Amino acid sequence: MPQHAPTARICRDCDGFASVAITTGTRHRDGSRVTVRVTCPTCQGTGHATPAARLVRVGR
Repeated sequence: MPQHAPTARICRDCDGFASVAITTGTRHRDGSRVTVRVTCPTCQGTGHATPAARLVRVGR
């Protein structure tokens, strides 16, 4: 376990694993598996989340 929290904000949807390869279960003619590459739509494959915009009340 790390002692300190990471300084970069990790994406909450993919937990930092932004790109994955998923096997479909079928095989090619040479015997290798068919895979599909998927990237996280929230962080667009970076693994880091941008801070949410904050509303600030100005005036009275």
